[in-house]
This record gives sequence, structure tokens and C-alpha cells, in this order.
Amino acid sequence: MTSNPKKNTILISIGELFSGPGGGGLGASMSSINLDNKEILIHHKWATDIDEDTCQTYKKNIQKYQTETLRINEPIQVICDDINNIDLTETGELKSVDGLLFGFPCNDFSIVGESKGINGHFGPLYKHGITVLNRPDKPKWFLAENVGGITSANEGEAFATILKDMDEAGYDLVAHKYKFEEYGIPQKRHRVIIVGILKELKKTFKVPRPTGHIQSVGEALSDIPPSVSHQELTRQSENVIERLKHTKPGENAWTAEMPENIRLKVTKAKLSNIYKRLDSTKPAYTVTGSGGGGTHMYHWEENRALTNRERARIQTFPDWYEFSGSKESIRKQIGMAIPPNGAKIIIESIISTLYDKNYNSTMSNIDVSKILNGSDQLKFEFSE
Repeated sequence: MTSNPKKNTILISIGELFSGPGGGGLGASMSSINLDNKEILIHHKWATDIDEDTCQTYKKNIQKYQTETLRINEPIQVICDDINNIDLTETGELKSVDGLLFGFPCNDFSIVGESKGINGHFGPLYKHGITVLNRPDKPKWFLAENVGGITSANEGEAFATILKDMDEAGYDLVAHKYKFEEYGIPQKRHRVIIVGILKELKKTFKVPRPTGHIQSVGEALSDIPPSVSHQELTRQSENVIERLKHTKPGENAWTAEMPENIRLKVTKAKLSNIYKRLDSTKPAYTVTGSGGGGTHMYHWEENRALTNRERARIQTFPDWYEFSGSKESIRKQIGMAIPPNGAKIIIESIISTLYDKNYNSTMSNIDVSKILNGSDQLKFEFSE
């Protein structure tokens, strides 16, 4: 780990694969612990993503935060390309780093869809993270993130294979299904986070204990200044407005009582978040990055979809965060991101582990050792 020229500051360098718009990156940037009169901070060296708008968002915000807030003037290398085209080995252009973040694409692991797992188009992309973990100059630790459905894809075999590859790369692993609403995130977002620390370091990561603070979506959206960006409204058809008029907070298109002429004519799958109004007294349901009509998240009182700034608030992006691209591109970026405040809690726990600083912890709800030896098939599931 490298020392910052600034007195009493230690920097931990990180790189990111599949960086997205910077949810994990911002969470890392905001992470810090104080130990023996020294402040330990995160220093970004590089990031990769395939989407041009996403890369521009990352450059604009993470570089700004690192330069203006952390006073680290070194530019972050952001590579916008298909990850299959990037040389991730030690002979490539990406420098060695202390830590690696990779929220590998979740499309093939989501419980909404075919759940092709590692047999799908996106499923095998996790192996690029394994390439970095197998470098001679390998990171000392990593954080990998995916949807809750990863544990059941391919009848559990996909998750077991991923853990085995990480274990064989030389890391002690702790996997946990986080309910982010238990950590003060105003959203019921349930995600699997795998933390790995080099076995030779002999450090044991523990899952940070839930904060005990449950923030409602009403609280999260209560004080948005009128001057902030990304507050453009979505045009609603008269039918949508009429449906919302008959939908109470917490209800959706299937549970609300409405006239027959405006009911949806769907006989098969009935997703619970279709035209679902938020309940201002509870955390929001999961912010998603895609989906057609009826999936934009709907205000509990006003007959409209949420704005992108409101969606960003639910994901805990600060109001100064500026997203690049069209409204739909921004919607996708926000929905695919890791909540920065959630990432911060976990990354600070990793730093504390590396420096032997105590923190409040809880037991993991996934037994990695049993999965690796084939005795645990992960029968339980969380909703997305």
C-alpha cells in the first residue's frame, strides 16, 4: 500500500472492472478510517466499462471527487471498451492495485428472466475478474457484487464455480446476502457481496452489522432542491394517469381496484412492480436499470413516475452527482449501480480488517466452506 505525500495519510489503490457510473467507486472514495493518528483513504488508479455514457459519468464525478475532496491529483485511467478487448494480465496497460472492485454483469443471474448463469452471454464475464486475481501482482483484496439470484443460477452450480475460482486464485472468501434497507439505504435492494482477502495475509473479514436505521423513501425524497439536475418528468399517457389515480401507496396494477377499461390485459407473468406506487413510510422497492412501461417507479402521492434524481436519491447518489447521456441512459446507469452508501460501509469494513481495527459485525448468511466442498446447495432466496 502506498503512502500519500500528505502527512499522516495512507492511500490504498484500487481498480474497477464493470465500474458502472461510479456507485462502488464513490463508495470507495468516501471510505476512510482513522488509526493511530493516520487517515486511510482509497486512491483510484483505473476503471473499465463498455458503455460510453457510463464512462463519461464515471470520469466526470469520481475524478472530481478524488481531485477536489481527497486532493489526489493523479488522473484515473478510464477505459471504455468491451472487456474482452482489454488485456488484464500483468503485461497489459492496467497497473497493479491493492484492491479490486467488480460488479460483474447480473443479466444471466437475475431471478427475473431465464437465469442462464455462467452458460449465458453475460455469465462468463466474471472470469475477467479472476484474470486480475491471478496476476503475479495480484490485489490484496477484492469486492465482487451481484444479484441475489446468482446463488440459484444453474441450480447453484454457477455460484459454486465462481467461488471455487476465487478460492483457487488464493483468497479467503466471505459471501453474504445483504439487505441494504437494513444499512440505512432507502430501498429494499438485496445483493450478494463476495469479499476476498489474500490467504497469505491471514486476515478474517467479518460482515458489518446492520446499522439499525431504516430510512423511508419519503424521508429520502423530502428535501430535493428545485435547482438540481435530472428532474425531468416522464410523459404519462392518460391511461397511466387514470391507473395511478386508482392505485394506493404500496399497491400495483394487480392489487389496485380500478375500472375494467383501464386494467392491464395480462394473463401470464404479473411482476409485482408494474405501476407500483411507493409507500412513503417504507423503503422503496428495488430501483432497476431497464424495463418498459409500468417499471419506472411511481410516486406515492403524485400521479407520475419518479425523476432520475429521485431514483438517484434512493440509490444514495449525492445531488451534485451529474450523469451523462439521455434520460433513458441515465435511468439505466442509476438502476445498475451499487448504492454508494452501501459500498462505503462494506469497504470501510475491509479497510478495518486489513489494519486490525475492530468494528461491529454479524455472521454471514452464506457458508462458503460448505459450498466449496459441495455440501450446501443454497436452498434459500431473497427477492430482487
